[in-house]
Amino acid sequence: MNIASKPCLGLLGIAVGLAIAAPACADAVTDWNLVYDQASPAAGPPPHRAYLGALVHIAIHDALNNIDPRYQTYTVASPAPAYASPEAAVAAAARDVLVDRLGCIPGPAPTPAKQAACANVATAYTNALAAIPDGIAKNAGIAAGQQAAHAILALRQGDGSENPDPPYTLAPAAGVYQPTAPNFPVPAEASVGKWLPFAMRDSSQFRSDPGAIFDLTGAVYTRDYNEVKNVGALSVRAAAPNSAETDIARFWPAGGANWNLVARTIIADRGMHDLWDEARLFALTRMAETDGAIQVFDTKYAYTFWRPVTAIRWTGDYGNPATAPDPNWLPLFSFPGPWSTPPYPDYTCGLPTASGANTEVLRRYFGTDNVGYSLTITLPALASPSLPWSLPARTVTRSYASLSQAAAESASARVYAGIHFRSGCTLAVTKGEQVGRFVIQHYLKPLP
Repeated sequence: MNIASKPCLGLLGIAVGLAIAAPACADAVTDWNLVYDQASPAAGPPPHRAYLGALVHIAIHDALNNIDPRYQTYTVASPAPAYASPEAAVAAAARDVLVDRLGCIPGPAPTPAKQAACANVATAYTNALAAIPDGIAKNAGIAAGQQAAHAILALRQGDGSENPDPPYTLAPAAGVYQPTAPNFPVPAEASVGKWLPFAMRDSSQFRSDPGAIFDLTGAVYTRDYNEVKNVGALSVRAAAPNSAETDIARFWPAGGANWNLVARTIIADRGMHDLWDEARLFALTRMAETDGAIQVFDTKYAYTFWRPVTAIRWTGDYGNPATAPDPNWLPLFSFPGPWSTPPYPDYTCGLPTASGANTEVLRRYFGTDNVGYSLTITLPALASPSLPWSLPARTVTRSYASLSQAAAESASARVYAGIHFRSGCTLAVTKGEQVGRFVIQHYLKPLP
Protein backbone atom coordinates (compact mmCIF):
# COMPACT_ATOMS: atom_id res chain seq x y z
CA MET A 1 0.00 0.00 0.00
CA ASN A 2 1.30 3.45 -0.84
CA ILE A 3 -0.25 6.11 1.37
CA ALA A 4 -1.83 9.03 -0.42
CA SER A 5 -0.33 12.42 0.24
CA LYS A 6 -3.14 14.32 1.97
CA PRO A 7 -2.09 16.26 5.06
CA CYS A 8 -4.54 16.34 7.96
CA LEU A 9 -3.58 19.55 9.74
CA GLY A 10 -3.66 22.08 6.93
CA LEU A 11 0.06 21.69 6.26
CA LEU A 12 1.86 23.97 3.87
CA GLY A 13 3.53 21.07 2.10
CA ILE A 14 7.16 22.18 2.26
CA ALA A 15 9.19 21.00 -0.71
CA VAL A 16 11.95 19.01 0.93
CA GLY A 17 13.24 16.80 -1.88
CA LEU A 18 11.85 13.67 -0.19
CA ALA A 19 8.71 11.62 -0.73
CA ILE A 20 6.69 12.42 2.38
CA ALA A 21 3.16 11.11 2.60
CA ALA A 22 0.66 10.20 5.27
CA PRO A 23 -2.76 8.67 5.74
CA ALA A 24 -5.63 11.04 5.03
CA CYS A 25 -6.52 12.33 8.50
CA ALA A 26 -5.28 9.32 10.46
CA ASP A 27 -4.76 10.41 14.07
CA ALA A 28 -2.83 12.93 16.14
CA VAL A 29 0.39 10.91 16.42
CA THR A 30 0.77 10.10 12.71
CA ASP A 31 -0.36 13.61 11.82
CA TRP A 32 2.41 15.12 13.93
CA ASN A 33 4.92 12.63 12.63
CA LEU A 34 4.15 14.07 9.20
CA VAL A 35 4.47 17.64 10.48
CA TYR A 36 7.89 16.78 11.94
CA ASP A 37 8.83 14.88 8.78
CA GLN A 38 8.10 17.88 6.58
CA ALA A 39 9.92 20.28 8.90
CA SER A 40 12.94 18.09 9.62
CA PRO A 41 15.06 18.97 6.53
CA ALA A 42 15.39 22.45 8.01
CA ALA A 43 17.25 20.84 10.92
CA GLY A 44 20.15 19.83 8.64
CA PRO A 45 21.65 16.53 7.42
CA PRO A 46 20.06 13.14 8.28
CA PRO A 47 21.61 12.70 11.76
CA HIS A 48 20.20 16.06 12.84
CA ARG A 49 16.78 15.18 11.43
CA ALA A 50 16.73 11.89 13.32
CA TYR A 51 17.80 13.68 16.51
CA LEU A 52 14.96 16.18 16.15
CA GLY A 53 12.57 13.29 15.62
CA ALA A 54 13.74 11.59 18.80
CA LEU A 55 13.06 14.75 20.80
CA VAL A 56 9.63 15.26 19.22
CA HIS A 57 8.46 11.70 19.63
CA ILE A 58 9.83 11.19 23.13
CA ALA A 59 7.88 14.30 24.13
CA ILE A 60 4.72 12.94 22.48
CA HIS A 61 5.20 9.52 24.08
CA ASP A 62 5.86 10.90 27.55
CA ALA A 63 2.95 13.35 27.36
CA LEU A 64 0.51 10.54 26.61
CA ASN A 65 1.94 8.27 29.29
CA ASN A 66 1.81 11.04 31.85
CA ILE A 67 -1.95 11.14 31.21
CA ASP A 68 -2.48 7.37 31.10
CA PRO A 69 0.63 5.37 32.09
CA ARG A 70 0.98 2.36 29.80
CA TYR A 71 4.71 2.44 29.00
CA GLN A 72 7.79 3.62 30.86
CA THR A 73 8.51 7.28 30.14
CA TYR A 74 11.91 8.49 29.00
CA THR A 75 11.92 11.56 31.22
CA VAL A 76 10.82 11.64 34.83
CA ALA A 77 7.07 11.10 34.84
CA SER A 78 4.95 14.17 35.58
CA PRO A 79 1.40 12.89 36.10
CA ALA A 80 -1.31 14.79 34.25
CA PRO A 81 -5.05 14.61 34.89
CA ALA A 82 -6.69 11.52 33.43
CA TYR A 83 -9.25 13.75 31.74
CA ALA A 84 -6.59 15.66 29.77
CA SER A 85 -7.07 15.61 25.99
CA PRO A 86 -4.52 13.24 24.40
CA GLU A 87 -4.78 15.08 21.07
CA ALA A 88 -3.99 18.42 22.69
CA ALA A 89 -1.09 16.85 24.55
CA VAL A 90 0.38 15.40 21.35
CA ALA A 91 0.06 18.70 19.51
CA ALA A 92 1.58 20.80 22.30
CA ALA A 93 4.46 18.37 22.90
CA ALA A 94 5.44 18.22 19.24
CA ARG A 95 4.95 21.91 18.59
CA ASP A 96 7.03 23.07 21.56
CA VAL A 97 9.97 20.84 20.66
CA LEU A 98 9.86 21.88 17.02
CA VAL A 99 9.70 25.62 17.65
CA ASP A 100 12.53 25.37 20.18
CA ARG A 101 14.90 23.31 18.04
CA LEU A 102 14.10 25.08 14.76
CA GLY A 103 14.56 28.49 16.37
CA CYS A 104 11.01 29.62 15.60
CA ILE A 105 10.83 31.87 18.68
CA PRO A 106 11.69 34.50 19.57
CA GLY A 107 11.71 36.37 16.28
CA PRO A 108 11.95 34.95 12.76
CA ALA A 109 13.87 31.78 12.06
CA PRO A 110 17.39 32.38 10.70
CA THR A 111 17.02 30.75 7.24
CA PRO A 112 14.25 30.57 4.60
CA ALA A 113 14.02 26.81 5.10
CA LYS A 114 13.50 27.24 8.83
CA GLN A 115 11.04 30.08 8.28
CA ALA A 116 8.95 27.81 6.04
CA ALA A 117 9.19 24.95 8.53
CA CYS A 118 8.14 27.21 11.39
CA ALA A 119 5.16 28.48 9.42
CA ASN A 120 4.15 24.89 8.68
CA VAL A 121 4.35 23.96 12.38
CA ALA A 122 2.35 27.04 13.41
CA THR A 123 -0.42 26.25 10.91
CA ALA A 124 -0.57 22.62 12.01
CA TYR A 125 -0.78 23.59 15.67
CA THR A 126 -3.54 26.14 15.08
CA ASN A 127 -5.58 23.62 13.11
CA ALA A 128 -5.01 20.82 15.61
CA LEU A 129 -6.22 22.91 18.55
CA ALA A 130 -9.17 24.27 16.57
CA ALA A 131 -10.42 20.69 16.14
CA ILE A 132 -10.49 20.11 19.93
CA PRO A 133 -13.41 21.51 21.98
CA ASP A 134 -12.40 24.26 24.38
CA GLY A 135 -12.45 23.42 28.06
CA ILE A 136 -10.49 21.95 30.93
CA ALA A 137 -9.61 18.75 29.03
CA LYS A 138 -8.03 20.73 26.21
CA ASN A 139 -6.19 23.01 28.62
CA ALA A 140 -4.91 20.09 30.67
CA GLY A 141 -3.74 18.33 27.51
CA ILE A 142 -1.83 21.39 26.34
CA ALA A 143 -0.17 21.66 29.74
CA ALA A 144 0.79 17.96 29.68
CA GLY A 145 2.34 18.32 26.24
CA GLN A 146 4.25 21.45 27.17
CA GLN A 147 5.56 19.81 30.31
CA ALA A 148 6.78 16.74 28.40
CA ALA A 149 8.48 18.92 25.77
CA HIS A 150 10.22 20.97 28.45
CA ALA A 151 11.39 17.80 30.19
CA ILE A 152 13.13 16.28 27.16
CA LEU A 153 14.60 19.60 26.03
CA ALA A 154 16.01 20.24 29.50
CA LEU A 155 17.39 16.71 29.75
CA ARG A 156 19.25 17.06 26.44
CA GLN A 157 20.88 20.40 27.18
CA GLY A 158 24.64 20.16 26.57
CA ASP A 159 24.43 16.78 24.80
CA GLY A 160 26.85 17.89 22.06
CA SER A 161 24.23 18.06 19.31
CA GLU A 162 24.96 21.71 18.61
CA ASN A 163 28.76 21.47 18.71
CA PRO A 164 30.68 22.45 15.57
CA ASP A 165 32.71 19.92 13.61
CA PRO A 166 36.45 19.89 14.30
CA PRO A 167 38.71 20.59 11.30
CA TYR A 168 39.76 17.61 9.21
CA THR A 169 43.53 17.56 8.92
CA LEU A 170 44.58 14.12 7.61
CA ALA A 171 46.92 14.33 4.63
CA PRO A 172 46.26 12.33 1.45
CA ALA A 173 47.51 8.75 1.58
CA ALA A 174 46.40 5.36 0.31
CA GLY A 175 43.29 4.30 2.22
CA VAL A 176 42.79 7.68 3.92
CA TYR A 177 39.56 9.63 3.41
CA GLN A 178 39.85 12.90 1.53
CA PRO A 179 37.32 15.34 0.06
CA THR A 180 35.67 13.66 -2.91
CA ALA A 181 35.34 14.44 -6.62
CA PRO A 182 33.83 16.16 -8.44
CA ASN A 183 33.07 18.98 -5.95
CA PHE A 184 35.49 18.13 -3.09
CA PRO A 185 33.28 19.25 -0.16
CA VAL A 186 34.74 19.93 3.27
CA PRO A 187 34.53 16.80 5.49
CA ALA A 188 31.58 17.09 7.87
CA GLU A 189 29.60 15.55 10.73
CA ALA A 190 32.61 14.45 12.81
CA SER A 191 30.88 15.92 15.85
CA VAL A 192 27.93 13.49 15.52
CA GLY A 193 30.06 10.62 16.80
CA LYS A 194 30.55 12.52 20.04
CA TRP A 195 26.89 13.27 20.79
CA LEU A 196 25.38 11.89 23.96
CA PRO A 197 23.30 8.87 22.87
CA PHE A 198 19.64 8.45 23.77
CA ALA A 199 20.02 4.79 24.76
CA MET A 200 23.57 3.53 24.21
CA ARG A 201 25.91 3.72 27.19
CA ASP A 202 28.35 5.81 25.13
CA SER A 203 29.01 6.64 21.49
CA SER A 204 31.54 3.82 21.03
CA GLN A 205 29.43 1.03 22.56
CA PHE A 206 28.72 -0.50 19.15
CA ARG A 207 31.77 0.80 17.27
CA SER A 208 32.61 -1.53 14.41
CA ASP A 209 35.87 -3.47 14.52
CA PRO A 210 38.49 -2.74 11.85
CA GLY A 211 37.44 -4.37 8.58
CA ALA A 212 39.26 -6.79 6.33
CA ILE A 213 38.71 -4.19 3.63
CA PHE A 214 41.40 -2.04 5.26
CA ASP A 215 44.03 -4.38 3.77
CA LEU A 216 44.40 -2.72 0.37
CA THR A 217 46.16 -5.77 -1.03
CA GLY A 218 43.64 -8.29 0.30
CA ALA A 219 40.85 -10.22 -1.37
CA VAL A 220 37.99 -8.33 0.32
CA TYR A 221 39.24 -4.93 -0.76
CA THR A 222 39.94 -6.18 -4.29
CA ARG A 223 36.44 -7.62 -4.59
CA ASP A 224 34.71 -4.52 -3.24
CA TYR A 225 36.86 -2.14 -5.28
CA ASN A 226 36.12 -3.84 -8.58
CA GLU A 227 32.43 -4.29 -7.80
CA VAL A 228 31.76 -0.63 -7.10
CA LYS A 229 34.00 0.44 -9.97
CA ASN A 230 31.92 -1.65 -12.37
CA VAL A 231 28.36 -1.27 -11.07
CA GLY A 232 28.52 2.18 -9.50
CA ALA A 233 30.09 4.19 -12.30
CA LEU A 234 28.13 7.20 -13.53
CA SER A 235 28.80 6.19 -17.14
CA VAL A 236 27.42 2.69 -16.51
CA ARG A 237 24.31 3.72 -14.58
CA ALA A 238 23.43 6.62 -16.91
CA ALA A 239 23.59 4.20 -19.84
CA ALA A 240 20.94 2.06 -18.09
CA PRO A 241 18.70 4.70 -16.47
CA ASN A 242 15.71 2.35 -16.10
CA SER A 243 17.59 -0.69 -14.78
CA ALA A 244 16.81 -2.18 -11.38
CA GLU A 245 20.26 -1.22 -10.11
CA THR A 246 19.86 2.42 -11.12
CA ASP A 247 16.35 2.55 -9.69
CA ILE A 248 17.52 1.08 -6.37
CA ALA A 249 20.42 3.52 -6.13
CA ARG A 250 18.08 6.51 -6.61
CA PHE A 251 15.03 5.16 -4.76
CA TRP A 252 16.55 5.01 -1.29
CA PRO A 253 17.79 8.60 -0.93
CA ALA A 254 14.71 9.88 -2.78
CA GLY A 255 12.41 8.61 -0.02
CA GLY A 256 12.91 4.88 0.42
CA ALA A 257 15.12 5.58 3.44
CA ASN A 258 12.51 7.84 5.02
CA TRP A 259 11.64 5.47 7.85
CA ASN A 260 8.92 7.81 9.09
CA LEU A 261 7.13 7.27 5.79
CA VAL A 262 7.73 3.52 6.06
CA ALA A 263 6.35 3.44 9.62
CA ARG A 264 3.28 5.46 8.63
CA THR A 265 2.72 3.07 5.72
CA ILE A 266 2.96 0.01 7.97
CA ILE A 267 0.72 1.60 10.60
CA ALA A 268 -1.94 2.28 7.96
CA ASP A 269 -1.58 -1.16 6.41
CA ARG A 270 -2.09 -2.79 9.81
CA GLY A 271 -4.96 -0.57 10.82
CA MET A 272 -3.28 0.71 13.97
CA HIS A 273 -5.24 3.43 15.76
CA ASP A 274 -3.91 3.49 19.31
CA LEU A 275 -2.08 6.76 20.06
CA TRP A 276 0.05 5.24 22.82
CA ASP A 277 1.25 2.32 20.67
CA GLU A 278 2.03 4.56 17.72
CA ALA A 279 3.84 7.10 19.91
CA ARG A 280 6.01 4.35 21.37
CA LEU A 281 6.85 2.97 17.94
CA PHE A 282 7.87 6.36 16.55
CA ALA A 283 9.88 7.23 19.67
CA LEU A 284 11.77 3.93 19.57
CA THR A 285 12.58 4.18 15.86
CA ARG A 286 13.74 7.80 16.16
CA MET A 287 15.93 6.97 19.17
CA ALA A 288 17.39 3.96 17.35
CA GLU A 289 18.11 5.91 14.17
CA THR A 290 19.78 8.70 16.14
CA ASP A 291 21.93 6.35 18.19
CA GLY A 292 22.72 4.46 14.99
CA ALA A 293 23.98 7.73 13.49
CA ILE A 294 26.10 8.40 16.57
CA GLN A 295 27.55 4.91 16.34
CA VAL A 296 28.29 5.12 12.63
CA PHE A 297 30.01 8.51 12.81
CA ASP A 298 32.04 7.34 15.78
CA THR A 299 33.18 4.47 13.55
CA LYS A 300 33.70 6.58 10.44
CA TYR A 301 36.05 9.04 12.09
CA ALA A 302 37.80 6.35 14.13
CA TYR A 303 39.09 4.78 10.89
CA THR A 304 38.74 7.53 8.22
CA PHE A 305 38.66 5.01 5.35
CA TRP A 306 38.58 6.44 1.87
CA ARG A 307 35.58 6.55 -0.46
CA PRO A 308 35.44 4.60 -3.74
CA VAL A 309 35.82 7.72 -5.90
CA THR A 310 39.08 8.60 -4.13
CA ALA A 311 40.34 5.03 -4.28
CA ILE A 312 39.52 4.42 -7.93
CA ARG A 313 41.03 7.73 -9.07
CA TRP A 314 44.18 7.14 -6.97
CA THR A 315 47.17 6.53 -9.24
CA GLY A 316 49.73 5.83 -6.54
CA ASP A 317 51.01 2.27 -6.16
CA TYR A 318 49.94 0.49 -2.97
CA GLY A 319 50.88 -2.99 -4.13
CA ASN A 320 47.61 -4.32 -5.58
CA PRO A 321 47.79 -4.82 -9.36
CA ALA A 322 44.20 -6.18 -9.34
CA THR A 323 42.81 -2.71 -8.61
CA ALA A 324 43.56 -0.78 -11.78
CA PRO A 325 43.00 2.97 -11.28
CA ASP A 326 40.89 5.24 -13.46
CA PRO A 327 41.70 8.91 -12.77
CA ASN A 328 38.52 10.03 -14.59
CA TRP A 329 36.07 7.68 -12.83
CA LEU A 330 32.97 9.18 -11.21
CA PRO A 331 30.20 7.52 -9.20
CA LEU A 332 26.55 7.69 -10.21
CA PHE A 333 26.07 10.20 -7.41
CA SER A 334 28.15 13.05 -8.83
CA PHE A 335 25.33 15.58 -9.09
CA PRO A 336 24.57 18.64 -6.94
CA GLY A 337 22.94 18.46 -3.54
CA PRO A 338 22.22 15.08 -1.94
CA TRP A 339 23.07 13.28 -5.17
CA SER A 340 26.82 13.32 -4.58
CA THR A 341 29.22 11.36 -2.37
CA PRO A 342 28.45 12.43 1.22
CA PRO A 343 31.27 14.48 2.80
CA TYR A 344 32.55 11.97 5.35
CA PRO A 345 34.47 8.67 5.43
CA ASP A 346 33.24 5.40 3.94
CA TYR A 347 33.37 2.82 6.72
CA THR A 348 30.72 2.10 7.87
CA CYS A 349 27.68 3.33 5.94
CA GLY A 350 25.07 5.68 7.34
CA LEU A 351 21.92 4.89 5.35
CA PRO A 352 22.16 1.09 5.86
CA THR A 353 22.82 1.70 9.56
CA ALA A 354 19.54 3.62 9.76
CA SER A 355 17.84 0.78 7.90
CA GLY A 356 19.20 -1.81 10.32
CA ALA A 357 18.22 0.24 13.37
CA ASN A 358 14.67 0.90 12.14
CA THR A 359 13.99 -2.58 10.85
CA GLU A 360 15.16 -4.19 14.09
CA VAL A 361 12.82 -2.01 16.14
CA LEU A 362 9.95 -2.77 13.76
CA ARG A 363 10.81 -6.47 13.75
CA ARG A 364 10.77 -6.72 17.52
CA TYR A 365 7.78 -4.42 17.90
CA PHE A 366 5.62 -6.57 15.63
CA GLY A 367 7.27 -9.87 16.59
CA THR A 368 8.14 -10.89 13.04
CA ASP A 369 10.44 -10.03 10.16
CA ASN A 370 7.59 -10.62 7.72
CA VAL A 371 6.35 -7.05 7.70
CA GLY A 372 5.87 -6.24 4.04
CA TYR A 373 5.24 -2.86 2.49
CA SER A 374 5.38 -0.95 -0.80
CA LEU A 375 6.39 2.63 -1.54
CA THR A 376 5.97 4.65 -4.70
CA ILE A 377 8.60 7.37 -5.04
CA THR A 378 9.13 9.97 -7.76
CA LEU A 379 12.85 10.16 -8.49
CA PRO A 380 13.99 13.65 -9.49
CA ALA A 381 15.89 14.29 -12.69
CA LEU A 382 19.66 14.40 -12.22
CA ALA A 383 21.77 16.72 -14.35
CA SER A 384 24.75 19.03 -14.08
CA PRO A 385 26.23 21.43 -16.64
CA SER A 386 29.68 20.06 -15.81
CA LEU A 387 28.78 16.44 -16.63
CA PRO A 388 28.01 14.80 -19.99
CA TRP A 389 25.51 12.39 -18.36
CA SER A 390 22.04 12.91 -16.95
CA LEU A 391 19.12 10.83 -15.69
CA PRO A 392 15.44 11.67 -16.25
CA ALA A 393 12.75 11.92 -13.59
CA ARG A 394 11.07 8.61 -12.99
CA THR A 395 8.35 7.17 -10.73
CA VAL A 396 9.31 3.88 -9.11
CA THR A 397 7.44 1.45 -6.87
CA ARG A 398 9.47 -0.91 -4.71
CA SER A 399 7.85 -3.69 -2.67
CA TYR A 400 9.33 -5.75 0.15
CA ALA A 401 8.09 -9.01 1.62
CA SER A 402 10.17 -8.58 4.76
CA LEU A 403 12.11 -6.02 6.74
CA SER A 404 15.39 -7.85 6.17
CA GLN A 405 14.85 -7.70 2.41
CA ALA A 406 14.42 -3.94 2.58
CA ALA A 407 17.51 -3.46 4.76
CA ALA A 408 19.66 -5.61 2.48
CA GLU A 409 18.55 -3.63 -0.56
CA SER A 410 19.47 -0.36 1.17
CA ALA A 411 23.03 -1.66 1.48
CA SER A 412 23.19 -2.54 -2.21
CA ALA A 413 21.78 0.88 -3.09
CA ARG A 414 24.91 2.63 -1.86
CA VAL A 415 27.14 0.36 -3.96
CA TYR A 416 25.03 0.94 -7.08
CA ALA A 417 25.28 4.68 -6.37
CA GLY A 418 29.07 4.33 -6.45
CA ILE A 419 29.57 5.98 -3.06
CA HIS A 420 30.35 3.02 -0.77
CA PHE A 421 32.22 -0.27 -0.71
CA ARG A 422 29.91 -3.21 0.01
CA SER A 423 31.68 -4.49 3.14
CA GLY A 424 30.96 -1.35 5.13
CA CYS A 425 27.31 -1.32 4.04
CA THR A 426 26.64 -4.94 4.89
CA LEU A 427 28.24 -4.52 8.30
CA ALA A 428 26.29 -1.29 8.81
CA VAL A 429 22.96 -3.12 8.66
CA THR A 430 24.18 -5.51 11.37
CA LYS A 431 25.47 -2.70 13.58
CA GLY A 432 22.22 -0.79 13.13
CA GLU A 433 20.33 -3.90 14.21
CA GLN A 434 22.45 -4.11 17.34
CA VAL A 435 21.58 -0.53 18.20
CA GLY A 436 17.88 -1.01 17.48
CA ARG A 437 17.79 -4.16 19.60
CA PHE A 438 19.43 -2.37 22.51
CA VAL A 439 16.96 0.52 22.31
CA ILE A 440 13.80 -1.58 22.30
CA GLN A 441 15.11 -3.95 24.98
CA HIS A 442 15.89 -1.16 27.45
CA TYR A 443 13.53 1.77 26.84
CA LEU A 444 9.81 2.61 26.84
CA LYS A 445 8.90 -0.87 28.02
CA PRO A 446 5.31 -1.84 28.84
CA LEU A 447 4.32 -1.22 32.44
CA PRO A 448 3.17 -4.21 34.50
